[in-house]
Amino acid sequence: MARIVGGITTSHVPAIGRAIEKGLQDDPYWKPFFDGFPPVRDWLAKVRPDVVVLVSNDHGLNFFLDKMPTFAIGAAPEYHNGDEGWGIPSLPPLPGDPVLSWRLIESLVAEDFDLTTCQEMMLDHASMLPMALCWPDMKWPVRVLPVCVNTVQAPLPSAARCYRLGQAIARAVAAWPGDERVVVMGTGGLSHQLDGERAGFINKDFDLKFMESMRSGPAWATRFSTVELVQLAGTQGVELLNWMVARGALPEKVREVHSNYHIPISNTAAGLMVLEPLG
Repeated sequence: MARIVGGITTSHVPAIGRAIEKGLQDDPYWKPFFDGFPPVRDWLAKVRPDVVVLVSNDHGLNFFLDKMPTFAIGAAPEYHNGDEGWGIPSLPPLPGDPVLSWRLIESLVAEDFDLTTCQEMMLDHASMLPMALCWPDMKWPVRVLPVCVNTVQAPLPSAARCYRLGQAIARAVAAWPGDERVVVMGTGGLSHQLDGERAGFINKDFDLKFMESMRSGPAWATRFSTVELVQLAGTQGVELLNWMVARGALPEKVREVHSNYHIPISNTAAGLMVLEPLG
C-alpha cells in the first residue's frame, strides 16, 4: 500500500529563480530565505519519496481568466516549464506518472470532485522553483503528480473545500496497490498583494497564526471565507489554499520537522514548513 510520508509547504516567487540563476544564496537579502532549505533536503534524503503530489496554482501558462478550472490535475508522462513573463530560465522537465495520475483522478471524481484533466500541462515558477529548492541539482529523483488550484479568478474554492480535497487525495494514495512513498507539497503565499491600493501588504501576525494552525489545528483556516482570506492575507496571499490541500492530505496530528519564516522576499512573506504524520 502506498503511503504519504509527509508534507512540504513553501512559498513560490519568480524572483527566487533569478536569485538561483545569479548565485545569490549567500546575499544578505536572500540568505535567510535560502538557509531554510538544507533541513528540507536532509529530511527528503531520509524519507526517500518516490512521488510528489505537487499542489500549486497556474499563472497563465495553462489557464487564463477566460477559462479557469477550480481544480485541474496533470496526467502527462513529463512536465516542461515555460516562462510566464519573468525571464526565468527553463529547468529540466519533471517526470510524471500517468498511471498514478489517472488513479488519483478517478478516485477524486468518484468522491464528487469535478476536475479538469490535463494530458498535457506546462508548469511555471509555482511548481518548478519549489522543486529546485528541494533538489537543487535538478536531477529529479521523484515522479510528479501536479494538482492545480484556482487562486486567481473568482469564485475561488473555499479553504474547507481545499482541505477536503487533500483528505480525498490521502484516501486515493492509500488505495494505490504499490508501495510508493509520497510527499505532498503545497506552494504559494504567504501574505502578499502585488497590485491595487494595498500593494505591498504583508500580515505577519496572520501568517504566523496560520503556520501554527498547520501544526496544531488545520481546521482553524476553514472558518474564513475566501473574501476574508484575501482581506487577511492579500489578493495573492490567498494562495495559502494550496497549503490547505497539502495539509488535508496529512492526518490531524503531525510533527513539525522544520519551519522557516522570512520577510521580505520580493514583497512576499515567505513561509516554509515540513510536517510528517505522528505515529
